[in-house]
Amino acid sequence: MTTILMLISIVYLILIGYFIYGWNRLPIFKLQYLPPQIQFSVIIPFRNEEKYINELLYSLSKLNYPNSLFEILLIDDASEDRSKDICLEFQRKNPELQIDILTNKRRSNSPKKDAILTAINLSSYDHIITTDADCEVPINWLQAFNEKLITTKASLIAGPVGFPGTIPTSIVAIFEEIDFMSLQAAGAAAFGNKKAFMCNAANLCYKKTAFIEVEGFTGNDHISSGDDVFLLQKLQEGNFAVAYLRSPEAEILTNYQQNFSFLISQRIRWAAKSSAYTSNFSKLTGLIVLLMNLFLCITAALCFLSNISYKLVIISFLMKFYIDLILLIKWNFYFGKLNILKHYLWCSLLYPFFTSYIAILSLFSGYEWKGRKSRK
Repeated sequence: MTTILMLISIVYLILIGYFIYGWNRLPIFKLQYLPPQIQFSVIIPFRNEEKYINELLYSLSKLNYPNSLFEILLIDDASEDRSKDICLEFQRKNPELQIDILTNKRRSNSPKKDAILTAINLSSYDHIITTDADCEVPINWLQAFNEKLITTKASLIAGPVGFPGTIPTSIVAIFEEIDFMSLQAAGAAAFGNKKAFMCNAANLCYKKTAFIEVEGFTGNDHISSGDDVFLLQKLQEGNFAVAYLRSPEAEILTNYQQNFSFLISQRIRWAAKSSAYTSNFSKLTGLIVLLMNLFLCITAALCFLSNISYKLVIISFLMKFYIDLILLIKWNFYFGKLNILKHYLWCSLLYPFFTSYIAILSLFSGYEWKGRKSRK
């Protein structure tokens, strides 16, 4: 058992080393304040977001980009709170902005994909840019994507997503942020290696013409999540150029999950779609990460139940600990959140058990999200 663990650890070390190499290759983006050229359709589905949507709308009103070059499409997905009323009030108070408030047209098992498709069908511009209703956008958000599009001509550009600058006091939020940072860092690094397999719809831009050419969400609309990852994989299979916007000035800020139960549901939702991935690299990455964490859990337990050497388990853990830390330091240094890594030790001890638990639950359990229950 420990021999298998050591072999998996070596493979894991190579994988994360490959991500570190990819991060180093990823172009650093700096605003040059080129003239605004690109016209954007900003698409934001929402459901029961009255707690957060005011912050998002306020940040949209402060964008440093000509109002004539972007429209805001807000899609109400059967909200049961005041979310729609808040959007209507925002529309009334900001007549200088191009704002449309739409009602989601359900077509599939995925409400969010349906909402995005509803907006795309009514959008005026070729460049679609999406975010979530519980986020805030930076003031130079559209300007950054404008310049990246001008310089790369990419059909899809993914951007960073983070949390507010202060370190949270909740241990659940701290764990969530460090876990999320590891996903963000790996996803961004894969772009640097030309092996992109992960992005986040909270900060994603793509061409409508490319979306239509690959038939959008057709083929994965039976899966409730994955509007971002499946589209990325489709575009890459179609040989469309994709890029990552490595810039703190383009970083979207999101909110922490309300409690550990919400975090579990979110992570199950993310894990449930992995079986439908079409990218071999993403499947291999997921398998290696799962085996690394699962075997750490199993061998750690066996140390107490049998004669397995705890020294080899500790060596394996330390290999994972340090290689992950290098990648996180690179990410956090660039985005200015190194202080949170003082919690990295206890998070790294919890992480293998958390990840293994989520993976197992995603095979046998559904999840609840935005008041809806789903198997996938």
